[in-house]
Amino acid sequence: MGFKCGIVGLPNVGKSTLFNALTQTAAAQAANYPFCTIEPNVGDVAVPDERLVQLASIAKSAQTIPTRLTFVDIAGLVKGASKGEGLGNQFLANIREVDAIAHVVRCFEDGDITHVEGRIDPIADIETIETELMLSDMESLEKRIAGVEKKAKSGEKAARAEYDFMMRPLELLREGKPARELEIADDEQKAFRMLGLLTSKPVLYVCNVEEAAADEGNDFSDKVKAFAATQGAQAVVVSAKIESEIAVLDDDEQREYLDAIGLAEPG
Repeated sequence: MGFKCGIVGLPNVGKSTLFNALTQTAAAQAANYPFCTIEPNVGDVAVPDERLVQLASIAKSAQTIPTRLTFVDIAGLVKGASKGEGLGNQFLANIREVDAIAHVVRCFEDGDITHVEGRIDPIADIETIETELMLSDMESLEKRIAGVEKKAKSGEKAARAEYDFMMRPLELLREGKPARELEIADDEQKAFRMLGLLTSKPVLYVCNVEEAAADEGNDFSDKVKAFAATQGAQAVVVSAKIESEIAVLDDDEQREYLDAIGLAEPG
């Protein structure tokens, strides 16, 4: 089974533009209004690996089959998504099906592109999404716990163990912390994954910056990197607009384009 990465974020932050760049297509509609993506776009790409080429050469293999990575462009979440706002239930279900999250954060100012909150504040944007995911996880756990609570309190051993196990991430979530921060023993990993918690998934923050900041980032992306460090996560800087334009060019055209804008390589 291949690895599936969900691209999430608020509306109008560049998710579909990034998806188009990653999948080297123009399959996802990118527009200046919320929810231009409703059904998730799915793209399957090969992961370049120089080691695979070297091994194929040594083994004199006629064919090399690279690892595949599936990207899912999930519609923009908004405040209240966990309660169904903005088709939130549907979008949260899409996130539940992926293995990891690429959280796209708007780190550029552009008066022509609407921000759903009317301001540019990447940390507040991150907290909005994370809060909705945590609220959804809390609701899911509370329902499951209610189903075993009576048996657990009556002394049924298996029910008690299940109850205690689910209470651990729930208590963490109630403290405002994502489930991924919970310490899970190796022999508990499978049971933990079976809970299907949104905030248990590893996250990469993608700082979508203006073209001029594509190389070194800007003040907004610096704040996101600092925030990511406190979460034990990583953050990368890209200009989704540049990347999507480069993606549809051939190798020679890409080199010419990158030279023209002063970049050594794509993001």
